[in-house]
Amino acid sequence: MSPHSVNDVSEAIPPGGIAIVVGASGGIGGALYRRLSLQSCFSTVLALGRGISPALDLTDEESMAAAARHVTGLGGELRLLIDASGLLHGDGMAPEKSWRDLDPAHMARAFAVNAIGPALLMKHFLPLLPRQGRSVFATLSARVGSIGDNRLGGWYSYRASKAALNQFVRTASIELGRRQPAAICVALHPGTVSTPLSAPFVKAGLDVQTPEEAAARLLDTIEGLGPGSSGGFFDHRGDPVPW
Repeated sequence: MSPHSVNDVSEAIPPGGIAIVVGASGGIGGALYRRLSLQSCFSTVLALGRGISPALDLTDEESMAAAARHVTGLGGELRLLIDASGLLHGDGMAPEKSWRDLDPAHMARAFAVNAIGPALLMKHFLPLLPRQGRSVFATLSARVGSIGDNRLGGWYSYRASKAALNQFVRTASIELGRRQPAAICVALHPGTVSTPLSAPFVKAGLDVQTPEEAAARLLDTIEGLGPGSSGGFFDHRGDPVPW
C-alpha cells in the first residue's frame, strides 16, 4: 500500500469500534488522528492529550482513569489505541552525551512520560479491549531504546526509559493474551520524523519523514501485525527491532 494513500485497517479490525490517539496534539499523533478520521472503519476517533477534553496527562493517573471512564461511556468497543506521546528534551532537559550529564530530576521526568505514563495507560485501557475479535494497543517507542542495537552510547535517560517501555509492553502482552487472545499489544519505532521532538537532532543523510508519511507507515505496520505479533517491537516498515 502506498504511504500516501489513506490506510484502511478495516480488514483487520472489526468495523464500528472506537479508535483513540493519545498525544494527538503532537506531530505524529496529530497526523495519526487526521488519517484515522478519514477511515470508515471506526464509528468514533478520539483525540486525547493534556490540552484536549477530556484532558489526559501521562503524569496524572486520575486523568487517565477519567478518560477511560469517558471512553466506556461512549458505548462502543475500543478497537485501536495508539499512544504517540514521548519526551526527549525541553524545559532545560537535553539528551545526555556523557554520564557526567546525568541529572536525577531529568531522569525521573523521562521515565514518568516515556515509561510510567504508557504503563498506566495499559492499566486503564487494556481492560477495555473486547474479549472477542482483533484489537490493537500500540505505543511509540524508539530504536535507541534497543539494548542490542546500542552502538553509540549517550542519551541515557531516553534510551533507558524507552527500554523500560519495551519491557512493559512485553509483560502486559502476556497478561493480555490470557484475557483477550485476539488482542495485540506492541511497541513501534516511527523512524526519524520532522517534529519538534527530533528537529534539534536531525542530521544530513537521515531518512526524515513528514508526520503524514510516518502516520501512513505506522498504520501500514499495524495493519500487517499477525496473531503472533503481540509483545513485539517493530519499526515503521514492519520489521522487528532487537530488544
